[in-house]
Amino acid sequence: MSTAKKEYKRVTVQSLMEMKKNGEKISMLTAYDYSMAQIVDNAGVDAILVGDSAANVMAGFETTLPITLDQMIYHASSVVRAVDRALVVCDLPFGSYQSDPKQALRSAIRIMKESGASAIKLEGGKEIKNSITRILNAGIPVMGHLGLTPQSINKFGTYKVRAKEEEEANKLLEDAKLLEELGCFSLVLEKIPADLAKRVAESVSIPVIGIGAGGGVDGQVLVIHDVIGMTHEFNPRFLRRYMDLHTEMTKAFEKYRDDVKSGGFPNENEQY
Repeated sequence: MSTAKKEYKRVTVQSLMEMKKNGEKISMLTAYDYSMAQIVDNAGVDAILVGDSAANVMAGFETTLPITLDQMIYHASSVVRAVDRALVVCDLPFGSYQSDPKQALRSAIRIMKESGASAIKLEGGKEIKNSITRILNAGIPVMGHLGLTPQSINKFGTYKVRAKEEEEANKLLEDAKLLEELGCFSLVLEKIPADLAKRVAESVSIPVIGIGAGGGVDGQVLVIHDVIGMTHEFNPRFLRRYMDLHTEMTKAFEKYRDDVKSGGFPNENEQY
């Protein structure tokens, strides 16, 4: 049963762990720029993920793979400058941590020093434990990510639900426990069966944040462009759109175009 909600002047990694302990659900959204991050923060969202999904929604790439460490630092820096309350977590991009723990540490240090983010997130379990350990030993908070891992799209070839079979489900549960043992403060579960996600959340003491992982976890994260309806071709089952901004923006831009063409903008009150 949830206890009374605590007001946090500044959300930290410890705050998220307290929320889980107190039964308070954690709200998280992505953001990639100053203006959007400021709105998200003012709305009282607990955490902001500067996701490598910027490759998709900001740059138009088909996958998250092309985005670079420099670009992630740019986006994270923009977000950090806007935020007064929310915890800012930044993704380590593909190729910056997987094969070399020393490179992983260098990448994480650059994000922390150059962007001011409070934590980093990376995808994978046992196979990247040395990279996670190296980063944690430097005092950098780490959020894990299991289930559908978009940086591995070329390995799996699909964005379908992961861990439906017993073998993969057992590995995911083992990886979640390993991430906790290593010292990760939280983990994201993406697009896995709801009953498995609930089992994971009940099996670890760290917060489990879901995206397409049902309601039995400790919090939820969505891509902000999907939430406000700027994207309209992406319609997974787990997505709830709270606005249809694509339609509203199109109408506004069409009206602006018509006003310019007709000479109706600017009028006498809109000039010097």
